[in-house]
Amino acid sequence: MKTPTIKDIAELAGVSKGTVDRVIHKRGKVSTKALEKVNEVLKEINYRPNLLARSLKKTKEYHICVVLPDFNDDPFWTPCNEGVNEGINEFTSFGIFIEPFFFNPTDIQSFIEVNKKVLELSPDAVLLAPLFYKETLKIVSDYVSKNIIVSKFNNQLEIESTKNFVGQDLFKSGRIAASLMKMLISKNRTIDIIHIDEDFNNAIHMQEKEKGFRNYFNNAKNSNSKIETYNFNQNDLPEKLETLFKTNLNIEGIFVTTSKVYQIAEIIKSKKIENKKVIGYDLLNKNIEYLKDGIINFLIHQNPKKQVYLGLTYLVEYFLFDKKIPKKSLLPIDIITSENIETYTNIL
Repeated sequence: MKTPTIKDIAELAGVSKGTVDRVIHKRGKVSTKALEKVNEVLKEINYRPNLLARSLKKTKEYHICVVLPDFNDDPFWTPCNEGVNEGINEFTSFGIFIEPFFFNPTDIQSFIEVNKKVLELSPDAVLLAPLFYKETLKIVSDYVSKNIIVSKFNNQLEIESTKNFVGQDLFKSGRIAASLMKMLISKNRTIDIIHIDEDFNNAIHMQEKEKGFRNYFNNAKNSNSKIETYNFNQNDLPEKLETLFKTNLNIEGIFVTTSKVYQIAEIIKSKKIENKKVIGYDLLNKNIEYLKDGIINFLIHQNPKKQVYLGLTYLVEYFLFDKKIPKKSLLPIDIITSENIETYTNIL
């Protein structure tokens, strides 16, 4: 349905357009009866004051491109795509053209090429998932040189020329994972930090999580845990993980820095490996399954859909209402267990 205009609201309420305008903008005198009629209509149409009242004055169409990894390559990004679609459904009628562009999350060249394509379109703004640090610095510089606004989500790279970041404090996320792990494992046991299918030297998000995790244990009292880091390719993961467990019987804790924690859980279940405490990220269906089975002990929810939708909302409100965009918007770090998972997924 198209967004109701002041004329539409006036006809529904049986009042003049001027009366509706005064109610919306809360200026001038309006009779009690007219006020009640207009408010009743606004309630029925689920009226949103700022979007409706101010967008009526805008004649320019704004183009926002969202550059994100392809959810067909990694299911973590599926909620992000849902956030894009939600933004399209909500903001299109206000003259906002939102267009997604997808790159391969394991291919730097794909990231570069997709951003070049977006740059050629000269949109008003870009909402970007900056997976690759050096390449992101270059592409952001290119965007800014063409007066294109750049906002980021998911990966908190400190780039001054970007407008906004929406996501979590990844360092603190790592510390929270460490505090949970400390409660789970016995003293003097080994903890493995596992990165799966990532270029660690270029993956700032994983580096920050590991830094936070190690920082917690480095400063924790009465902690003699040994922490080891491994970078695994998912094709070699089953063999290497099984070998690792056999050669080091002291391993008790496993911290997976991405949503691919289910791949670890699958091996633990299929090989009937016991006494492992596992912490990972995100509410993928497979992760939820192993959380309920008790193989995964905790999941940290990064709320990727909200990251994208909120990033788009800030840009839309900036264009429509000249509303200032906050430099940083940090979302809560939610700890998910088998006991509270249903409140996050509405699974009965």
